[in-house]
Amino acid sequence: MSMTNVESWSVDLSTIGPIYPMVGTEGLLVLLGVVFWIGWHIWQIRFESRLYDEDVKLLKEPGKLEEAMRKHVL
Repeated sequence: MSMTNVESWSVDLSTIGPIYPMVGTEGLLVLLGVVFWIGWHIWQIRFESRLYDEDVKLLKEPGKLEEAMRKHVL
């Protein structure tokens, strides 16, 4: 059973045409991947900054830093 019209690989592939699905969408997929990647980094930076700010705010309370150092947790 063949998924393409290729019966033998001993032919000139330039005469067969595309042998993989979604030909022509490579640019769009790369663009979507880059946008997702940059968006994820922006989200991650904001998320970690928010957690860091919460930890700093918590540790500024009297005695919390010493308690965290003793327990090794926040």
